[in-house]
Amino acid sequence: MANAKIIEKKSLVVDEIKNNFEGAKSVVVFDPRGLNVSEVMELRRKLRDTGSSYKVYKNTLAKRAADSLNIDLDEYFEGPSAISFSEDELAPVRVISEFAKNHDALEIKAGLVEGKVVDAKELAKYAAIPSREGLLTMLAAGLMGTVRDLSICLDLYTKQKEEN
Repeated sequence: MANAKIIEKKSLVVDEIKNNFEGAKSVVVFDPRGLNVSEVMELRRKLRDTGSSYKVYKNTLAKRAADSLNIDLDEYFEGPSAISFSEDELAPVRVISEFAKNHDALEIKAGLVEGKVVDAKELAKYAAIPSREGLLTMLAAGLMGTVRDLSICLDLYTKQKEEN
């Protein structure tokens, strides 16, 4: 039978994981196996720069926390798993996907975006979405083009009226 202190420690870890799940807008589960220490530190730094956290938990404790919140991630907690939590919907997805492009050892398993469990293929689609700043830049460029076209039309119209 397990020692009461060990059970209490495990219970605290499960509570920590539950709190992280509840406070996160996005969660990414991935396999960091094959990354060396410097690569792991680089990934942690990039995630931290976006306001995301990265932690490795025992699969059984992570499953227990997810199950208590009715999140079905059991099939993805097989083998070594690391979990990234963030208050930004897409930041950790983008960072980990970009990092995985340059590091074949990193395998994205699944994620939780806005309360919905998504697989690696769906996360790849989310990673392709430009950042908020990029989207605002595209919007501004589109609006500027429309205004430019309007000004050209008005200029041509006034020149035509002047000729008549």
